Amino acid sequence: MRLHIQPQLGTVALRDISPAVLRGYIATLESELSPRYARQIVGSLSNIFETAIDDKRLARNPMRAKSVRWPKAREDQRDAWPLETAQRVRDARYRIAVVLALGCGLRQGEVFGLSPEDVDFARGVLRIRRQVQLLGGCLYFTLPKGGKTRVADMPPSVAAALARYLMEYPAVEVGLSWDGPEPDRETKKFPLIVTTTYGNALRANIFNVEVWKPALAAAGVIPLRKKDERWKASRKDCFHVLRHTYASVILEVGESVVTLARWLGHSSPTITLDYYAHFMPEAGGKGRGAIDALPGRPALAA
Repeated sequence: MRLHIQPQLGTVALRDISPAVLRGYIATLESELSPRYARQIVGSLSNIFETAIDDKRLARNPMRAKSVRWPKAREDQRDAWPLETAQRVRDARYRIAVVLALGCGLRQGEVFGLSPEDVDFARGVLRIRRQVQLLGGCLYFTLPKGGKTRVADMPPSVAAALARYLMEYPAVEVGLSWDGPEPDRETKKFPLIVTTTYGNALRANIFNVEVWKPALAAAGVIPLRKKDERWKASRKDCFHVLRHTYASVILEVGESVVTLARWLGHSSPTITLDYYAHFMPEAGGKGRGAIDALPGRPALAA
């Protein structure tokens, strides 16, 4: 809304947002943004129009006009690391952050916002209730992506590593504004598992330069930098690759897409399939085996 809807359409009356206006607006989005992100923005705008219809401010949704073509999101497969690579990076620096992302599929901001209050050791789950985000140089708490909390599976090995970590490094209470960096926002405090050495919430930009990229270099993923040279790492080697690697491991051992979608916090298993179907090379094998095991199989095959 703030970045891509209000600046372009915020001063236009609802009744004046015609299909022609939207065609030009969508063309601008497609020229500046990825198809998937542009489609998310258009979807949000369409939801606003639907609300206006409910409130009797509009008679119809202009986004549904036949001449208005939504950005088409291309097949967007995710790349994963070999598990050995992820383990080498895990052993380099900030081990527990990597363990949480690799072992439970957490996003970076969710790792930074995780509290001991969110850990259920008895049930073996994490309650993902918040993330730490950075905007305009200011940190703040907000809900996980999509505005929804979720429950993620926590394998016993992750639980054991987390318990050991908390014994050695107790959580530190951190206060940040909620749902935005503006000074008038309500401040909330949570004990955070992963913080800086000074007891502050982690900043993604600083973490990525001072912790993540040196860990990649130590693990041999990217070359060591020369003095005064900037780190060189491709987008596929960002922290988020740990989440993709988690998904690849889960699917390759035969877990259901529906379950993985729930653990990852995807709004639909379809999204999970779009991203990760290529991690299921043996899909269909169980079905073939079940058919072959039916009584009278030779007659069935005949």
